[in-house]
Amino acid sequence: MSAGEPRPVVAVLDYGSGNVHSAVKALHAAGADARLTADPGLVLDADGLFVPGVGAFRAVMEALRACRGDELIDRRLAGGRAVLGVCVGMQVMFELGVERGVDTPGLGEWPGVVTELDAPVLPHMGWNTVRAGEGSRLFHGIEHERFYFVHSFGVQQWTLDVQPPFPQPVLTWCDYGTPFLAAVENGPLAATQFHPEKSGDAGIRLLANWIGALGRATI
Repeated sequence: MSAGEPRPVVAVLDYGSGNVHSAVKALHAAGADARLTADPGLVLDADGLFVPGVGAFRAVMEALRACRGDELIDRRLAGGRAVLGVCVGMQVMFELGVERGVDTPGLGEWPGVVTELDAPVLPHMGWNTVRAGEGSRLFHGIEHERFYFVHSFGVQQWTLDVQPPFPQPVLTWCDYGTPFLAAVENGPLAATQFHPEKSGDAGIRLLANWIGALGRATI
């Protein structure tokens, strides 16, 4: 972004989730005009939408539906407008969350089920490397960095079958007990299981990679 060029507007969806102020601060540091909002007009019109998420899958889905966040996300994606989900904000993009024996429908933007990680110690908390997918734009220049995770659940199988001429999604994996999806880049929809806003310089650079594509080619 050149000096004097307007910053891309990124709406941070305000639906009662935690971590929103750190997300706004990180997005600003990465080059965005970040605005914490639940205003439907701004959510739809912004260059990018950041969907945070902490806590339980069911609670996040209930809060999203209470503010029509589910409809707004779907409308953005239907129009090819960029959305970035983080942590549980990534998990709810899938069809189903299974927590403590309770099944909760997600947004269904991707097929797949969020389940408890098969690991000796939960939650998975701390810094970890990832295996960035070939051609990743999110991880360009930061393929070997560490990112900050705090979660006990994740998507351990990718089931979306994309046929030509549509491009294949870029999948990034992490290992903790078993492999799980650390990030997905699929047209206008991208998501990370880790918290870029808590991942120091590497997280800022990842957000900058996402922001740099807004208004041009989608991630």
